[in-house]
Amino acid sequence: MKFTLITVCYKAGDELAQTVDSVRAQTHPDIEHIIVDGASPDAATQEVLRRIDDGRALVISEPDRGVYDAMNKGLARATGEVVGFVNAGDLLEGPEVIAALAAEFAHGDADVLYGDANMVDPQDIRMVRRFWKGGAYHRDNFRKGWMPPHLGTYIRRAAYGAHGGFDLRFRIAADYELMFRFLYKHGLRARYVPLTIVRFRLGGASNKSLGHVWKANREVLEAWRANGLKPPPLLAFRKPLRKLAQYILPSAP
Repeated sequence: MKFTLITVCYKAGDELAQTVDSVRAQTHPDIEHIIVDGASPDAATQEVLRRIDDGRALVISEPDRGVYDAMNKGLARATGEVVGFVNAGDLLEGPEVIAALAAEFAHGDADVLYGDANMVDPQDIRMVRRFWKGGAYHRDNFRKGWMPPHLGTYIRRAAYGAHGGFDLRFRIAADYELMFRFLYKHGLRARYVPLTIVRFRLGGASNKSLGHVWKANREVLEAWRANGLKPPPLLAFRKPLRKLAQYILPSAP
């Protein structure tokens, strides 16, 4: 089973190199790695891009309209049966991760698999700040502010062909909108795998400040409306409370 891993980056330098090393350490024999760089101007990133453009990765470096546009560019070039994202600076949690996911997908009972994720300090990836602990999939959990962790979720490429990629109208929460559209609206088959899949640095757009958290929550509500559905009344409060619980209770989903 062929996997496509997509890495998006901008001025990532050594962090990009760490991610590439993590992907190349995987034991699974059939991995396509697509790196989408937003035309980084710095010498450090350019040097890393030259070094890794050795035939083992497809490197695209050109201006884009943001991270989700870059992800869509990667999706457009993907040829694997299953697609996952590992952003620059993030690491797969061990060399057997993709092999384990391939074995799970081989059961044929899921379009989407998700696992656990370690969210680490941006300056020290050994320091876990939040832990996303998954559990059995229940569609109605979306009504309580839940979503699977984007970087801990792997999806059959056919789903993107059937239901589209990231909606660029959503500047902060396009990952939520895509997961909601795939799982809640279209009812793709999803299953939890008790495996820590990724170690990723905190600091995404939806977590930068209280203002960004507020904007992200507004986009979450708009994601429901954009898909022709009415958001639950308390959704805007439940989602940030779930994030807070991940700091306080290690097992919180």
